[in-house]
Amino acid sequence: MINEQVRKLLEDNLFINIATSDSDRRPNVAPKFLLKIDKCHIFLADYVISRTWRNLKENPQVSMSIVDHESLVGFQLNGKAQIVKDKKLYSELMQDLQKRQISQSSKRVVEGLHRGKKHINFEVVFSEKTAFFKIEVNEVVEISPTGELKIDKTCSSN
Repeated sequence: MINEQVRKLLEDNLFINIATSDSDRRPNVAPKFLLKIDKCHIFLADYVISRTWRNLKENPQVSMSIVDHESLVGFQLNGKAQIVKDKKLYSELMQDLQKRQISQSSKRVVEGLHRGKKHINFEVVFSEKTAFFKIEVNEVVEISPTGELKIDKTCSSN
């Protein structure tokens, strides 16, 4: 299960970097839109549909990382990804994406006005060609500022 500390850190981010590799083990790291999180899964949206997508077709193993900037504790989330092809789930995720786009765009406008900071792009916009990735997180590695590792085996495939 994705614990509350990690969930909170993830929810505070609009994007998360996901590391993939192809069948020749060439790495690729790219930011993806963080759509939603449940007990064992992270759902990401991708509008580029390029290297990450191709890599996941060849090798579903992924890794993501996030840092708590207050405590300097890092987390590595490892798991297995699948490209969402189920039409019903895809439709549900598209609706979630549209709601999140409106919410995040509004938030960016308000924050920009509050800080007196101009944004070139206020809107969070996605192409009509959007892919969704469902990541089953099966391991969370907590990395302390002293380098100590704590490994939590979370959900596993049924």
